[in-house]
Amino acid sequence: MIAALTRVDVADYLRTLLTIYIVIIFIRILMSWFTRIPYNRYLDAFLKFVSEVTDPYLNIFRRILPMVRIGPGALDLSPIVAILVLSIVGGIVINLVHG
Repeated sequence: MIAALTRVDVADYLRTLLTIYIVIIFIRILMSWFTRIPYNRYLDAFLKFVSEVTDPYLNIFRRILPMVRIGPGALDLSPIVAILVLSIVGGIVINLVHG
């Protein structure tokens, strides 16, 4: 028996994917704050996965937005803008699918 998928089911699935991707972007932000993490094979594999999944999307905004200089360091605003754009566009797409 094949389960019937409705537009609501697809919209809920897309909403879940959107939430998971935003959480992964937040993990990427935390990774940039803690650069000296002790080496662990499994943790290294997870952090590499997070970087490979988020960097292509974040690089779009890194090309547009320059780093903001704050004293000796710099602040990368691209994740904030990327999450904002993803939330707005994702919300529009989810509402269109939901009907």
